[in-house]
Amino acid sequence: MEQWTYNSYFIHLPTAMEIIYQTNRTMLFEEINPEKLDLITIVGDVKGIDSLSDEKIKEINQHLLVRSFDEFLDKFSPTVYSFFNAANQKVVYTLKKPEGIDEDSISEIRVNQSNDFLKMLFTLIDTKRSQGITNVDFKFENLLDMISPKKVMDDIRQVRKEIHYMYGEYDKLDDGDPKKLDMGDKLNGMFEEASQNYNNVMAMLPLAIEDIKTRLLLGGAQEENSGELIQVGMLSIGESGELKIIEAPKSDSTELMLLDENSTGDLSQVFEEDYNSITDTPSDYVKDLVVRTFVPLPAVQTKVDTAVEVQNYNTYLEFYKNAKDDFVKAVKPLVEKILGVKMFFDQYATKSKGMLPTMLVANNKLDMLVKSSNIPRLETYLNTVNAKNEFSDTIWFGIVPSVELEAAGKVKVSRERFKGNEKVVKQGGNSMESLSMLLQVVKDYKIQMFFNFESGEETTFNSMATAGIDKYVDKCASLVRREYSEFAIPCVPNFTIIPKDKSGVIIDSKMLQTEDGVQLSKEKEDILKLWIEGVYVGAAYVAAGLVASYQCPEYLRETFKTVNKNFPGVRFDIEAGDNSLRTVTTMAKEITGFTNTIKDAINRKNFGFVFSSENAQIQDKDIRRITVYKARSMAMSEDGFDSIYKTLVSTYIERILRYQTGDFKHENIVRFFSNNPSSQKSKWLSSRGSVNSIIQDGDDMSFIIDEKSNMCHIDLVFNGNVKNLEVMITKGTSSVKS
Repeated sequence: MEQWTYNSYFIHLPTAMEIIYQTNRTMLFEEINPEKLDLITIVGDVKGIDSLSDEKIKEINQHLLVRSFDEFLDKFSPTVYSFFNAANQKVVYTLKKPEGIDEDSISEIRVNQSNDFLKMLFTLIDTKRSQGITNVDFKFENLLDMISPKKVMDDIRQVRKEIHYMYGEYDKLDDGDPKKLDMGDKLNGMFEEASQNYNNVMAMLPLAIEDIKTRLLLGGAQEENSGELIQVGMLSIGESGELKIIEAPKSDSTELMLLDENSTGDLSQVFEEDYNSITDTPSDYVKDLVVRTFVPLPAVQTKVDTAVEVQNYNTYLEFYKNAKDDFVKAVKPLVEKILGVKMFFDQYATKSKGMLPTMLVANNKLDMLVKSSNIPRLETYLNTVNAKNEFSDTIWFGIVPSVELEAAGKVKVSRERFKGNEKVVKQGGNSMESLSMLLQVVKDYKIQMFFNFESGEETTFNSMATAGIDKYVDKCASLVRREYSEFAIPCVPNFTIIPKDKSGVIIDSKMLQTEDGVQLSKEKEDILKLWIEGVYVGAAYVAAGLVASYQCPEYLRETFKTVNKNFPGVRFDIEAGDNSLRTVTTMAKEITGFTNTIKDAINRKNFGFVFSSENAQIQDKDIRRITVYKARSMAMSEDGFDSIYKTLVSTYIERILRYQTGDFKHENIVRFFSNNPSSQKSKWLSSRGSVNSIIQDGDDMSFIIDEKSNMCHIDLVFNGNVKNLEVMITKGTSSVKS
C-alpha cells in the first residue's frame, strides 16, 4: 500500500462542496398518476442483489426525478378520467383509468397549467401573496368565479382576439412569404388548441350557456343588463315630434352577415371546415356555436324558438353545475398534491440559482411501498443511492403527506333534524403504522421525513390558534424514543388555499320566460352555486421545500451577508436569532397570530416543525409571509424535542468522514480530527463566523476510539448540547468494509 506522508494526505483533499455538492434531494412518498411508471415497478425483482446498476438508477431518474414544477407536470401528466353514465344522465369522474370501458368512451382531462380550476388556484395563491392579507379579509369570491362559464368565455375571447389579429396579419402577406409561413405555424398552433374542445361536450357547455344568454339578452352577461330583455333600437322623432327609441330594422337575409368582408368570412369558413373534419359526430348546433364563438357576427333576422332556447339554457346550466361539482370533488385530492409539489419548488425563491432542490416522486401509495414484499425493493434502491461514497443521487429528505388524524369523538345523532355535513370517508390518507414502517427503513439511510396530517378545517392555522398542538403531540406519541425518532418531523399546521366557508362559486342564474320577455332570475333558489369545500396544502411540502432551499449557499446569500460558498446549509439553524424572519416561506399570512397561551405551550413542548402566522418586523419591514416557529424532530432532548439541523449535520459529517478516511480507516480518522491546520476539523474551525459554517461558535467535535469494540465514538457539541455518532473502524491495510 502506498505510504502517504502526513501532509500529502491533505494536499489531495477536495473541499467538502466538491465531495458532496447536493444536500437537498427530496423523495415524495405519494402516488400522482397510477398510469405512469413507479419506483416499485422500475426497481423490479431484487432477489440476491445488494445494489442496482447505474443504468437502472439512470432509468429511475429519467422517469421519476424532477427539477422543477413544470417538469413534474410534464413527466407525470396528472389526469382525471371521465365518461358519461346514460343510466343516471351524469358525468363520472375518476383519478384511475376505468377498466372494462371502451377507450373511445373515456375522456382524459389533463390537470395542468391550462386547467381552469388549477389556474384559478394559482392566481389565488399569487394574489394573496402579493396582498399579504389574512384569510378573514381576503376576497376569495372575486377569484373563485374564474371557473364560472362567464370567465371561461372571457379566456376564449382573448384567444379569439389573438386568432383574429394573427389571421389579419397572415392575410395581408403574399403567398410564399417566409413571414406568412411562420404566422401559419402559429395559427396552426392556435387552431389546434381551440379544436381540442370540439369533441368535448363538457368544454362546449360554457360556450353554449353564454351563447344563448348573448342571443336572448344581447350581452346579458354584463351585470348592469343581466335582468332585462334587450332589443337593439334607434333614436327617432315621431309624427307628433315625440322622441322615442324604436327597434332597429334587421336584415331579412337568413344567411350569415359578415363583419369584415375581407377576412371574417374566410375565418368563419376555416372554423366550419375545421369542425367538420375533426369532429367524430358532427352537430349543426355545435358547428354554429363554434363559428359564433370564434367569429362573432351581427344579429340577423332568424327565427328563434325562445321557449326551447330558455329550456336549453337552464338544462345546460344545471348539467354544467352538477358536472363541475362532481369534477371538483374528484379532482381535489389530486389538485392538493399538485399544489404541494408547486409549493415545494416555490420555496426556492432566489435570483441566483445554485444547489437547486430536486424531487424524486415514488409514484406509489405509501401502504403499497411498505408492504413486506416491496420493502426489499425500496431498501435496495436506497442502499444504491445512500450507502456509497458517491453523493449525486443521495436522498436527504422525504415527504409523507396526509397522515390520518382521528378527530375527537363526535356526538352521535339518532335523528337528523337539520341538514348537516354528509359523512364522507376520506380517501387516500396514510396510516401511522405505514409511516412507522417507512421510518424503520429510512433511518438506516439517514433520510429525514417531513410528514403532515390530513388536510381539512381541523388542521389549519385557525384550528391551531384555538385548540393548540396537543392533538398532534398525542398522535405522535408512538414515534418518541424509537431508533428512528430523529428522522421523524411532524409539520403543523397545514396551509389553507381556500377556506371551507368561503369556497362557494356562483355559476349563474336560471333564465325565466315572462310576459315581458326573457330575463335572468333574481330568486335565491334560482342562483346555481357549487361549494369547493376548501382547498389545502400539506405543511410537509412547504417545510421540506424551505429546508431544501436553505441548503443552497446562493439562497442564503439573498438575505445574509456572511455565507460561506464552500458549505451547504446543513448547520443553518432556522430557530436561531432572527433567521426565521429572514428565511421566510412564500406563503401569505393566514391569521393574525397565536395567543400567548398557545405560544407558551408550543415553547414548553418544543414539538414539531411549526409554522407561524404572526405580526413581525425586521429592519422596519413588515413580515407578510408565514414563518417557521419551531424546527424539531421526534427525538427527545433536555428541553423537549431536538432541532432537525443536529441530525442533518451529523449525517453530513459522517458522510464526509467516510469519504475522506477511505471508509473509516483508523489512521485517517485520527488525521481528520487532528489539530493540524490542514485537517478537516481545523478547516471547519477556522471557517466559523458564517451563517452556514459547519462548526459554529459554541460548537465542537471530538472522538474516542475504542480498540476493543473497534468503534469510533464521536461527540458533536452544538451550543453545549452533545450528539453522539458511532462509526465502525477499518484497521490498517485490511479490506474496506462495505
